[in-house]
Amino acid sequence: MSSNANSVGVLGGGAWGTALAQMLASDGRDVLLWARETELVEEINARHTNSLFLPSATLAPTIRATSDIADMAACATILAVTPAQHLGAVLGTLTQHPADLVLCSKGIEAGSGRLMNDVAKDACSASDIAILSGPTFAHEVAGGLPTAVTLACAGGEEQWARLKPVIARPQFRPYYSDDVVGAEIGGAVKNVLAIACGVVDGLQLGQNARAALIARGYAEMLRFGEALGAQGETLAGLCGLGDLVLTCSSTSSRNFSLGKALGEGQSAADLMADRRTVAEGAHTAPVLHELAEKRGIAMPIVGAVNRLLSGDDAQQVVAALLSRPLRAEHGTGS
Repeated sequence: MSSNANSVGVLGGGAWGTALAQMLASDGRDVLLWARETELVEEINARHTNSLFLPSATLAPTIRATSDIADMAACATILAVTPAQHLGAVLGTLTQHPADLVLCSKGIEAGSGRLMNDVAKDACSASDIAILSGPTFAHEVAGGLPTAVTLACAGGEEQWARLKPVIARPQFRPYYSDDVVGAEIGGAVKNVLAIACGVVDGLQLGQNARAALIARGYAEMLRFGEALGAQGETLAGLCGLGDLVLTCSSTSSRNFSLGKALGEGQSAADLMADRRTVAEGAHTAPVLHELAEKRGIAMPIVGAVNRLLSGDDAQQVVAALLSRPLRAEHGTGS
């Protein structure tokens, strides 16, 4: 693949990375997909399938897979779709920084408490950073179903102008934002709240309870986001409320499925050890809870998820939430 302004690569051969590669290739564009697993690279190149992570899709012939990170030097634009906790390490192996680095992983780095754009700035200082986030299930994007996302560009409207023709497709509509922090926080916090909604489903607490949890969880997202400088309108959009509604309502969400299993009485330790795919909310919950505690931000639902993942009983955690003092709906408390 020759290096030019239109060359695009995807870092990560999981379900979401593969779906994005398929979307990018839908207009006949060459797409380079990097994956760690040699057998997966061979399968994609030989059979145009990813039976390990996205078995429902037949991949476009213009997608070429590689396990050699040096091949990504040919790409002017790279979409990074590695798990959030590994993003810094993977970006650190790039031999050349792309002009535009679009982050598609949702989470907060454990230990450091950094958002993904801060991790990427350290690893790829020469790149302009953007965040792609919104209500997206991988199998639907790969299948060409209509999808809308937020594309938050640290490089402003000039970067947006560069990225529009690379990313936009008739069935995949990005909407511009300059609020990188808001786009990140929406994606990170909703993963934790999706675990909580899964618990509600696993405990069979009903639709009323889930709707209430989504609304109160959204209030926690707003409080946390605004404390870190996010814009409220960003969190009310696709990458905040939109993503929250999607992932809190379906077992197609890995985070929701994890919470549902916890609600049904399965052990957090067993679930985390046994999962092939990553439920990012399980890694985000402890660091998000810690950041909220340090800043004095009331996030009781996030705290409850953190206790569940530490092994507390789901029934007892829910009972503790329901016994919290009653207070005004709007304000600093929850």
